[in-house]
Amino acid sequence: MQAYLIDFVNLLLRWLHVIAAIAWIGESIYFVMLDNSLRTPKAEEDRQKDVFGEMWSVHGGGFYHNQKYATAPAKLPNDLHWSFWKAYTTWLSGFALFVILYMVNPGFYLVNPNSPWEWAANMTGWQANVLALAFLLGGWVVYNELCKRISPNMDRDGLLSVAVAVMMVVVAYLSTQMFTGRAAFLLTGAVMATAMSANVFFWIIPGQRRMVKAMKAGDAPNPLDGKRGKQRSVHNTYFTLPVVLLMVSNHYSFIYSHEFAWVVMVLFIFAGALIRQFFVLMHAGKTQPVYPAVGAGLILLAFWVAAPSSSSPSGNDGAQGPDQAQITGLIEQHCVQCHARNPEHAGFSAPPAGIAFDSWDEILGQKAQIQQVVASRYMPLGNMTNMSDEERDMIAAWEE
Repeated sequence: MQAYLIDFVNLLLRWLHVIAAIAWIGESIYFVMLDNSLRTPKAEEDRQKDVFGEMWSVHGGGFYHNQKYATAPAKLPNDLHWSFWKAYTTWLSGFALFVILYMVNPGFYLVNPNSPWEWAANMTGWQANVLALAFLLGGWVVYNELCKRISPNMDRDGLLSVAVAVMMVVVAYLSTQMFTGRAAFLLTGAVMATAMSANVFFWIIPGQRRMVKAMKAGDAPNPLDGKRGKQRSVHNTYFTLPVVLLMVSNHYSFIYSHEFAWVVMVLFIFAGALIRQFFVLMHAGKTQPVYPAVGAGLILLAFWVAAPSSSSPSGNDGAQGPDQAQITGLIEQHCVQCHARNPEHAGFSAPPAGIAFDSWDEILGQKAQIQQVVASRYMPLGNMTNMSDEERDMIAAWEE
């Protein structure tokens, strides 16, 4: 019953998280598009009111006229719309999911027993939890300090972009060395998502509140508040596509179980940012297909890096592979505790990913995936059933 309750809460939180993320990212993408699509107002009265730009659009059977002021409008309405709860809800629901799915059982989901770093491989559960939290907090602190020190006045944003890119390479590498593959991808995405939400909470909204307060008091707003808010908002829009990819990556073990998983991760992050750049420029009236072309090239490179080896399975040496009885015995010993219609493992109320090995046909239908995740040492998770190298070689030599 406890496992079922956790699964049900997981379902509701994931539902909330996806809805909030769709709303937040959709609104963010819309406003970036709006900002880049603004054109000089044609009406003289609008120019006299310091309208910086305007955009006419049609949607849902109606026409819309959006205008942006260069400084401050003569009067602000009392029902001014603010955009922040979607960002906060996305982060809070995502963090709650991380707690339930990973931090409740860190020895199983966070600790990487195959880490090349001995201290990481031998972490206890509570140590892994502390490290994961420090990883998220440290990611935000480093990113925020880069912004403050490299481009405090938003006059060196190009150099700042390079620094943030280097930071993400380091984050990707460190995460895959310290945590299990699936957790590493998730935590790298969470570092970016935390920066996005923190940008809203610490910089964008406070800056907007100061601007509104100054305008209502009849004072001129500090232009740095507007520039800084736009800087962080632009960063957020380049983070969106990589974050979405990293958050759904846990369904695809070939990505995060690879020896060079951090390289695959970096390639996808840069590909997402480049593809997003194409749309940002397109909305500004500049169509530059080189960005999606390079992005597609990086994705193809990731496909090549992550592709399984075509060499003969280790341990086979031309000898006859294991028979059905041997494979079934290995599956029963190492896999069916979780992958069964009625799992014995206390952490599951249903087979993970819907994959059950209750019959030979079901085992045979998952042959390629079984060999892949066993060879990469991703399965059994945390090697909790102590699968030996000889047993892994038997799975690799399975030909039937």
